[in-house]
Amino acid sequence: MIQPPETIVYQGQFGQYTITDSDRQGTIIYRAGLMTAALSFAAGSFLALGWGNHPLAIQAIAPLYAIFCLALGVSLLTIHIYMVALHRLLQAFWAIGTLASIFLAVQAREPLALFIYHHPLSILGIGFVFAALTGIYFKEAVCFNRLETKVLMPVVPLLLLGHLLGVLPVQGEEILLTIWALLFIVFALRKTVQPIPADIGDKSVFEHLAAAK
Repeated sequence: MIQPPETIVYQGQFGQYTITDSDRQGTIIYRAGLMTAALSFAAGSFLALGWGNHPLAIQAIAPLYAIFCLALGVSLLTIHIYMVALHRLLQAFWAIGTLASIFLAVQAREPLALFIYHHPLSILGIGFVFAALTGIYFKEAVCFNRLETKVLMPVVPLLLLGHLLGVLPVQGEEILLTIWALLFIVFALRKTVQPIPADIGDKSVFEHLAAAK
């Protein structure tokens, strides 16, 4: 008769806890969201970089961006962050940026990618999506000391603010976008081999915070 695997009991800051199947599923969903977001972002970026003058390529960026936003939203729902206020802030950023993106996509008379490129002030709206993504990079850099997220933290605001203010040459923007797309995929791939309990963190802290409400 097959015996069920022994449940591991962890010692946390505020007591003992175990990792449940639900915890594992949530972490897998978080990582799947990151991978989907990374792949769709990279695909859209490389379409813009390699076939930016092709109408079909430009049209394809919008649905890829929609997939990116949806996947990022799923990850923000399932990510484990001890600071509840920070977690809610990142989710609010995502919601604001997503709504701004939908508004621009409906109102713009040209493909969304071209509109954003030709109207840098639109970054003040959609930029909230990428602020939420940068928050994930920050969390992963602090918690796991990941080199790629340490690089991505300044690359994202540098590219967005540089385009907003018009201070970056086109070649500089292309280099930063390439670095972003590649390192995002590296980050998502490395998450797939990270032990699941590490992503869940100290559950006793979450239980303590929930009990303190």
